[in-house]
Amino acid sequence: MASLCSLLLSSSLILAVAVFLRHHIGASTTTTHLHFYMHDAYTGPAPTAMRVVSSHLLLNDGDANINDATSPPPSSSLPRRQFGDIVVLNSVLTEGPSTGSVRGHGAGFRGAGRHGVGREPARGAVVLEAGEHRGSSVTAKGRIDMDAGDRESVVIGATGRFRLARGYMVTKNYDYSLATGGVVVIDVYLRH
Repeated sequence: MASLCSLLLSSSLILAVAVFLRHHIGASTTTTHLHFYMHDAYTGPAPTAMRVVSSHLLLNDGDANINDATSPPPSSSLPRRQFGDIVVLNSVLTEGPSTGSVRGHGAGFRGAGRHGVGREPARGAVVLEAGEHRGSSVTAKGRIDMDAGDRESVVIGATGRFRLARGYMVTKNYDYSLATGGVVVIDVYLRH
């Protein structure tokens, strides 16, 4: 009799846990695909991406003095991005490749953590300011390899409608130059 009661109690507990998990985890999972064009501008009157730390400025200037950020050389004399540089961005996200349909901003930073141009660890957020997902954001982390066609990053967090989301982000160049900037295509795939 005691073993029958124990078996019934165990079975009831397992059934209750299964119903709870199905209700709170499995049944409410949604998949969302977000598609944007991000517009980086390194030059012009209103740049949206800028090198804020140059490893060139941290090097000895030849006179036993260490350069610092208080008197940087003109940006035209800075070398191309190199190991140790940090770039910060706050670029417009649009529905298409033109700048007319703003949906939000892509904000973050890239650091040249490996010798060679265009291979940079990056962390950034897609901040949505219009449309059905207004007020939500998705943060991703990965490596930006400009030589690769598609670059994949992992989603490490999200807010608003995408709270507790997991997923990945794929970026690729639409029309882009490391010297001046350009347009990057962003696809975000989320389960939430």
